[in-house]
Amino acid sequence: MAAKRKVSPLQQISLGARLLGASVLAGGLVAGLALPAVGALGLGAKNAVNDFNSLPADFTAPPLSQASYIYDNQNNVIAKVYSRDRTVVSESQISPLMRQALVDIEDNRFYQHGAVDLRGMLRALTNNGGGGAVQGGSTLTQQYVKNVFVEQAGNDQALVLEAQRQTLGRKIQELKYAIQVEEKMTKDQILTAYLNITFFGEQAYGIEAASERYFGVHANQLKVQQAALLAGMVQSPTYYDPITYPDVALKRRNTVLDKMAEYGSITQAQADTAKATPLGLHPQKAKEGCITASHNGEAFFCDYVEHVILRDPAFGATETARQALWDRGGLQIHTTLDPKAQASLYSSVTSHVYATDKAATAMTMVQPGTGKILAMGQSRPYGVSNDPGVTSLNYNVDRTMGGGGGFPTGSTFKPITAAAAIEQGIGMDKTYPSPYQEPYPAMQDCAGNTIAESASPPDQNDSPDLVGPFDMAQAMAKSVNTYFVPLERDTGLCNVVHMMNKLGITSQATYDKSGSLAPIAQVQSLTLGTNSLTPLEMANVYATFAARGLYCTPTAITSVTTADHKQLTVPQANCQQVMQQNTADAITTMLYGVVQDGTGAADGFSDGRQSAGKTGTTNEHKQVWFVGYTPEIAAATVVSDTGIRLTSLSDQSIGGITQVAFGATVAGPIWHDAMDGALSGVPFSNFNLVQLPAGPQKSNDSKNGNGNGKGKGKGGKNGGTTGGPGTTGIVGIAGGTIGNPFGGGGTTGH
Repeated sequence: MAAKRKVSPLQQISLGARLLGASVLAGGLVAGLALPAVGALGLGAKNAVNDFNSLPADFTAPPLSQASYIYDNQNNVIAKVYSRDRTVVSESQISPLMRQALVDIEDNRFYQHGAVDLRGMLRALTNNGGGGAVQGGSTLTQQYVKNVFVEQAGNDQALVLEAQRQTLGRKIQELKYAIQVEEKMTKDQILTAYLNITFFGEQAYGIEAASERYFGVHANQLKVQQAALLAGMVQSPTYYDPITYPDVALKRRNTVLDKMAEYGSITQAQADTAKATPLGLHPQKAKEGCITASHNGEAFFCDYVEHVILRDPAFGATETARQALWDRGGLQIHTTLDPKAQASLYSSVTSHVYATDKAATAMTMVQPGTGKILAMGQSRPYGVSNDPGVTSLNYNVDRTMGGGGGFPTGSTFKPITAAAAIEQGIGMDKTYPSPYQEPYPAMQDCAGNTIAESASPPDQNDSPDLVGPFDMAQAMAKSVNTYFVPLERDTGLCNVVHMMNKLGITSQATYDKSGSLAPIAQVQSLTLGTNSLTPLEMANVYATFAARGLYCTPTAITSVTTADHKQLTVPQANCQQVMQQNTADAITTMLYGVVQDGTGAADGFSDGRQSAGKTGTTNEHKQVWFVGYTPEIAAATVVSDTGIRLTSLSDQSIGGITQVAFGATVAGPIWHDAMDGALSGVPFSNFNLVQLPAGPQKSNDSKNGNGNGKGKGKGGKNGGTTGGPGTTGIVGIAGGTIGNPFGGGGTTGH
């Protein structure tokens, strides 16, 4: 290798001045750079010197855009994301053969000259003036400066073209800044920076990405023939692309090998041996973005993480600042995702509902008391495709976070009404007649508007035989619509809305006509789950019950470190008590009863672990839900038709089975299997259960079984004879929200 000599700043400036004086004044600078003569451009030497002197004094290279990595909570890589595939490496991480190959083919006197090479400039001038092949006189340092301008242009194609223009002004700019670079950096530092910034084709920026893309090795593992190939590409990554033009690339590689032998970097024998080898490509397909997070369906969680960074002010005060952070990359993003929980969730959703089914299922798990999102997934794979079995919509979240607009929640909403009622002093022993059918009573919304009584359509239960009187616990277990509507009236519709707000629900999940998230529809059927919400929201609501009223904002990110090792502030859970512990314990006790004796009785755990939950079935069985929890994990599962024209899930094959669709029969088993795997080996504790009221002694289960259509033959909670098959639910309240792609709501009471 040629001796490395540091050229002093004084020598560099002297060389620059000599070049400027000798070349610009004579028109030689421009000619030597393969540009028309100064006179032909109508520019004089004086203008060129003035342009040089008027340039800003400071030249600062921007942080290089590079790949970011997203990790789960066990430090496993979930995904590699980037706007430019680049991994910045140090000098020691680059093969010496690679460094020498680049010098020999691009600037063999790199270690002998300063920012500019007068000898090379004059040689180019002579060759260009003689009518032969046009040569450039730019040194590696000048090329590096040019690449910096291209990097600063980012993805703006107009700015990129401007940075690449071969004009006198641009060359004068490169010259001045090249002198500054050589004042501040050693030759080895410049060479390393060059190899990290330059483009090698096939979406690969920098030598590490190029080594991996073409050969499947790291930059420090490159052999001489591999280094020669990559060094030859920098002149024209497209023209010398070995994948597209292997014959041209082979010829160029051999030229580099000959140059390395000529300058003594390798022997001629070594060059001949290397030239005799084939290209030896082992190309790696460019893999980028959340679509690569497909091991256990983590792609939708990855997509959610990206939306958090691009939307949360914690990562930048403006949208532009956040986008710049994401595009610059180099981030190490550590998340809350639990790989065991994620694997169990993914196995369950994909085994119970097939990707090719018209229906789809989505599920989210949240840790009570922390807000940490432990798992998130759905039955369809992530991607952009015309294939109906593929989607980029994350059904777990709202539209602003890449979601599909949410779903009416059915009776899984009823515990929110119950919590609001208890907070208002209404006890679980509150009894209503609860006939099969009755008018919706008049109510007042939060704006003070009175909503008149309405009998069409009526408030009704899922069976003519399901009649009261019932207390709150019985009504929760049997999912009695005509109990919860008058309870909503007595609690105050606005108080129920305020409880939603405390639990993190301040809007619907879909857009209204203005393009904003639709406001909560304050209607009499609100308690029956006619607003469109998301699995993430509902999982977090129930996590609040599990945490005895402690609400935590859902969080997905635990830490973010930038490329320069700076720790960024990340969004916090901001946990706060939003209801009395006794209120939450009462809700848990009632939902524990649902799993023990009510509509969710099939969804308990054989190991004796306590669980609580609620089923939900919407109008015409278009969506079914199960939302439940243990003290350790809360999770929400929804199965919905996703067609343009929604049809009943009962008329569809879901996971190879066609059956009457209820929350307990379709969503419940998905929830149970996912939770069973996620909780395997996890120590468990018990709920803080409270005493239930004795309640009215009338039993309605002796005739209807458990009312969930499963035909389990359970007797009534308070006695009665063995029940027969449950009665299919009856169409509930029509409804739905503006802009909801999944259609109308309403509930059947399950």
